[in-house]
Amino acid sequence: MPTIRRLPETLVNRIAAGEVVERPASALKELVENALDAGAQNVVVKLSDGGLNGIEVTDDGCGMLADEIALALERHATSKLLDDHIELVATLGFRGEALPSIASVARVSIESRVRGQGDGWRRVIDHGALVEEGPAALPPGTRIRVEDLFGKVPARRKFLRSARSEYAACLDVVRRLAMARPEVGFVLEHDGRRVLALQPGDQLASRVAQIVARELAEDGVAIDLQRGAGRLTGVAGLPTFNRGVADHQYLFVNGRPVKDRLLVGAVRGAYADMLARDRHAVLALFLDIPPEEVDVNVHPAKTEVRFRDPAFIRGFIVSGLRHALDSEGRRTAQAPAAPAMANWQSEPIARAPEPAPALSSLFAREYSQPGVKEAGAAWRGYEAQTMAPPLARAEVAEAVPSAEHPLGVARGQVAQTYIVAEAEDGLVIVDQHAAHERLVLERLKAAGAQGAVAASQALLIPEVVELDEPDADRIESAAGTLAGFGLALERFGPTAILVRAVPAALGKGDVEALVRDIADDLAQNGAALLLEERLDLVLATMACHGSVRAGRVLSVAEMNALLREMEITPRSGQCNHGRPTWVKLAHGDIEKLFGRK
Repeated sequence: MPTIRRLPETLVNRIAAGEVVERPASALKELVENALDAGAQNVVVKLSDGGLNGIEVTDDGCGMLADEIALALERHATSKLLDDHIELVATLGFRGEALPSIASVARVSIESRVRGQGDGWRRVIDHGALVEEGPAALPPGTRIRVEDLFGKVPARRKFLRSARSEYAACLDVVRRLAMARPEVGFVLEHDGRRVLALQPGDQLASRVAQIVARELAEDGVAIDLQRGAGRLTGVAGLPTFNRGVADHQYLFVNGRPVKDRLLVGAVRGAYADMLARDRHAVLALFLDIPPEEVDVNVHPAKTEVRFRDPAFIRGFIVSGLRHALDSEGRRTAQAPAAPAMANWQSEPIARAPEPAPALSSLFAREYSQPGVKEAGAAWRGYEAQTMAPPLARAEVAEAVPSAEHPLGVARGQVAQTYIVAEAEDGLVIVDQHAAHERLVLERLKAAGAQGAVAASQALLIPEVVELDEPDADRIESAAGTLAGFGLALERFGPTAILVRAVPAALGKGDVEALVRDIADDLAQNGAALLLEERLDLVLATMACHGSVRAGRVLSVAEMNALLREMEITPRSGQCNHGRPTWVKLAHGDIEKLFGRK
């Protein structure tokens, strides 16, 4: 029979180290958090070979006395938990075994001096054994150096990655902690090369832009929302300023960097109808809530948290982000003009004008957002011109650009896809499909927000769509909600759905493809997202099916109607997949292209 025995202290420390110290970045995180909790105003980090051969963290915090250094190297000793209420943690770290765990698998040198004391003290631990201690000369604060990590634990050492990968992980740790504390200065050096230098006292938006992407200063929106005892601050990138991976999303709870699935899902939900599914927002969000509302002890490294009211937190983040993005209206991330224009032909080839069929069904329906009724009235005025001879795309319109119309007046169409308009301050190019897709989506959402039933267009012959039985079940359960948006359908057997009407805003299209796409949306997101988010995804799918396609010839009147509606429609700067709907070339940019400036 196997016998139960007490493990030796050295092995216990190594097991604890396995929870806290997975790689150099894990040790670095603990050391920098300790420096911040010590009240440091400046933190200097030096790495050697990606942290594999050396990690040094120096701070100007409160420092430690000689006996405190010895106590800090004992397990479950801390200055960060003032009483027994472990659930009310207000510091970045409090796990008392962090320093002894690191010291059990590396050579650790700790030097510290309390401000006002004449001398400091030094203590060296080599893989759990005390090898040296005595006086040390250093400025007030603490300097900790970690060398030969896992040097005597080859089984752990061989699982570490390359120096380049370990350095990348260390850099990410420093960036996140530096973002959380803009009032603190940070310096990071790798193999003698200074990588990061941040001055203390930065503003939050400035610190985030320096670390994440300098473009955020222009292509981001500030967030500051209070709800009850909770506060959400930070910077969120415009939907058109996105990335192919989610590694530029920085999330913080009470100043602590976290990688929490609930928060990541909330961010995804907030951008749901503004980003393609393979694109990711760029942002830094700081959530501050009372300590009793969050448990930070669910993960040894404290990278995940558990909320007492997760539904409130998710709704808070989704609504906060959407409110901030909605306030930016039609704003879109602008790319530099010169690279985009480098391949333009210097001698354009003339093409014969083609007839421009009317698009009266696309803009005839009014909805009650401010200013949209006026756009509808204008459209009806344009509609009367549809009996006139077709307008050539090169024809010059009579309207004069003015500040009243920021997107300008239409001058023509390029490749039957892009509208070219002249604004008071430059040239505007609009992607007609992307723009109209956003307009249709906002119409559908506006109708739903007011509890109105969207206008329907009855099908002359109801269409039967065959689906898998689970998909048919999901469609049937959502039938009442879909009817409110003008999509009338009913169950027609175990695996079939009968479609009787489609939203008038969508016009005629592929009904079967529409229903199948909605079924896919419900299958993928039905159980995971809040009702509002699920509806937004479904409406985005419907809008895509109902928008004017690229390759459709438009008259000048129709192009102007589209521009006017864009100017009064929220979030018209990007389509439902995060792509920009328009770009602008300022007069100065055009002058540079022709060498005038």
